[in-house]
Amino acid sequence: MNALDQVPADFLFALGTLRKARCRSELRLDEIPAPGRLAPFAVALGAEVVVPGDGASGAVHGPAAAALAPAAGSDDVELATGRFILLHDPDGSAVWDGEFRVVTYIRAQLEPDMGNDEMLGSVAWTWLVEALENHQADYRSAGGTATRVLSESFGTLADRPGTIDIELRASWTPAGRDITAHLEAWSDMVCTFAGLPPLPDGVSALPRRRPRRA
Repeated sequence: MNALDQVPADFLFALGTLRKARCRSELRLDEIPAPGRLAPFAVALGAEVVVPGDGASGAVHGPAAAALAPAAGSDDVELATGRFILLHDPDGSAVWDGEFRVVTYIRAQLEPDMGNDEMLGSVAWTWLVEALENHQADYRSAGGTATRVLSESFGTLADRPGTIDIELRASWTPAGRDITAHLEAWSDMVCTFAGLPPLPDGVSALPRRRPRRA
């Protein structure tokens, strides 16, 4: 008996649907270690939105274009990062209201003066809801938290400009075991955080942001 014999058929099916997801070329998606305590079975994917630092791509505008402008001639620019985790409990969970749960995280850097925008969290949550609706990813029991993270430097690092990041932690229960549309919706949302078009109808891009530096 091999390890796959111990994996429920429903979870194997869900894994197969993840492989069918079609994500944008700017999104680098790789499997990463999954958390071991959240559910009996789990898979995790890490994502980065990366565009050429030479500004060669004409598809970007708004926040992404502003980030690329000072990076001309440099290496690739990271605009946003994220994690997508699929949990499965064959016995079901009353908290999840189902046997599957999607847990996600997205982070993108903004201009420091955006930190006082009271609508920032609402915009981030709207992107999640509209992305799922646009991809017809049926779900229930969604919840999440949007956080603004201010970073300031002191002492020998005092010359570094302050930064403000937006973080969105969210989870929801897929209506079925086909997760393709959920991953595609999430990947589009990561690109939206990065400022890449297209954006959902009626939703504006977050204003200018800087490229993330090491």
